[in-house]
Amino acid sequence: MEKFSDMTPVMRLRDVGMNCGCEYTAFPRFAEIGPYSRYDHSLGVALIVWHFTGRQDQALAGLFHDLVTPVFAHVVDFLNGDHLHQESTEAGTRECIAGSPELMKGLAGLGLTVDQVADYHQYPIADNAAPALSADRLEYTLGNLLNYGFADQETVSAFYRDLTIGTDEHGREELVFRTPEIAEAFACAALQNSRVYVADEDRLAMQMLADLLQTALQRGVLRREDLWQTEPWVIRRLETDAVCGEEWNRFCRSCRVVRSDMPLPDGHVWRQVDAKKRWVDPLVWGMGRVSQWSGALREQLASFQALDFSVWLRAETKKRALGEDS
Repeated sequence: MEKFSDMTPVMRLRDVGMNCGCEYTAFPRFAEIGPYSRYDHSLGVALIVWHFTGRQDQALAGLFHDLVTPVFAHVVDFLNGDHLHQESTEAGTRECIAGSPELMKGLAGLGLTVDQVADYHQYPIADNAAPALSADRLEYTLGNLLNYGFADQETVSAFYRDLTIGTDEHGREELVFRTPEIAEAFACAALQNSRVYVADEDRLAMQMLADLLQTALQRGVLRREDLWQTEPWVIRRLETDAVCGEEWNRFCRSCRVVRSDMPLPDGHVWRQVDAKKRWVDPLVWGMGRVSQWSGALREQLASFQALDFSVWLRAETKKRALGEDS
């Protein structure tokens, strides 16, 4: 697997972030997080799959699952009007692998075909339907718990050590916890991540960046295919254009969200942004899903599911070096 992680299509993911462009803003919850790329995530998914299955085909499917993720990831789903499903950027993995001589040579050396590694959805340990637990969902949950400061390394390691392979309600393989208390703690911690994914700052930043990409496409600063370059490359393109460069600068200086029940006639751009709500409800060996027996999780889930996104939002930005307000 190591040789595949050094190949060009996989290496591109080093410059595609997990936080969908939010990490470029000055919003406090994102301004101080560490680097976390789609490459880190993909390698983590592959290692988790390998740890639990020992299968090269499944592990490589996990490694390749984000190969066609565009710059700023789910921001492009916002651009495509698909941010409530986040499926518009998933197609093309098979073509990406088949079009890469180095990936194909590596697969041939292992006696594997494209079809065995191009769709990780076929392997339930790698991926399954929410809110079940898969390697994909586990990796970004643990990674973000660390990155957002919601858990320390010892806690994250304890979550991981408690997992094993079991079967779900339909007889399919799934990662399951052995210990009820650990599973409950994991599910509640994962909900902290879920609230970040739909927070005002997150929703607004992704919509703002999608609007900026739309402007760049309309002005010819970017072509559609450029969205599958790297983030540094795209940012450099934005900065070469007076309009897009100014908007990128404003986006990066966004530091606070202002809320209102209605858009105000104050000269600012107000946005109303809906969001995809996602959470994890893991299985515990012999006890079913945590929500079936944990009142604490049910209460937190109800609160999360009741979140209302009808409010209007705008960004307040940091002053420039010259001291002018925005």
